[in-house]
This record gives sequence, structure tokens and C-alpha cells, in this order.
Amino acid sequence: MWKCHNAQAMTKRGSLNKKLDAAAWGLFFIWTGIAFLAHVGWGAGLLGVGIITLGAQAARRYFALKLEGFWVAVGFLFTVGGIWKLFQVQVGFMPILCIIAGFALLVSIFVGRTRNPGLPDRC
Repeated sequence: MWKCHNAQAMTKRGSLNKKLDAAAWGLFFIWTGIAFLAHVGWGAGLLGVGIITLGAQAARRYFALKLEGFWVAVGFLFTVGGIWKLFQVQVGFMPILCIIAGFALLVSIFVGRTRNPGLPDRC
């Protein structure tokens, strides 16, 4: 059972978490604006969003914050979708992959581990 005895450490983690989220969203909007202005196309646009999303999760891991599985899956799908579009793959695998990922996320709601809401997560 993990208990947080240092409230200051929790405050610093929360602050770092907010800063990482703000940085990721800022990069997302900057990239989106650049992609629209430069007409880079859907492939490069999706690839850039995927890299930003996965980079944000890598930063969370680096700073010992909890990874967000949903955003890892979203980043992976954006990255694969961008590569798919850049190389003009003609196989209709992406819609199937998206459906499987969505189904897996929905199933995880019911199969996921239960935790006591009164106890804090790991610090």
C-alpha cells in the first residue's frame, strides 16, 4: 500500500504534470498551425501529432509520472496513420486497427483493476 507522506512532493508532481500537459497542447496547436499554413498534407500532419503525443508520454515516463495508456494508444494510432498516409498504403488495415483499439479501450473499462478511491496513487 503506497501512502504519500510528503505533501510538497505531491504538489510538485501535480505542477509538473500540468506543465507537461500545457507544453504538449502548445506543441499540438503550433504544429497544427504550421501544418495548415505549409500544406504538408494529412500524412505529415498525423505523423507530427503522433510524435508530439508519444513525446509527451515519454516525458511523463522520464519524470516518473504515470503513463496515460489512452494517449499512448492515440499517439501510436496517429503515428501509424501518418506513416500509412505518407507511404500511400492501399490496404484497408487502418480502419480495422482503429476499431480494435477502440474495442480494447471499451473492454478495459470493465476488465481493469479496481482500486480503493480513498487511497492515493503512487507518488
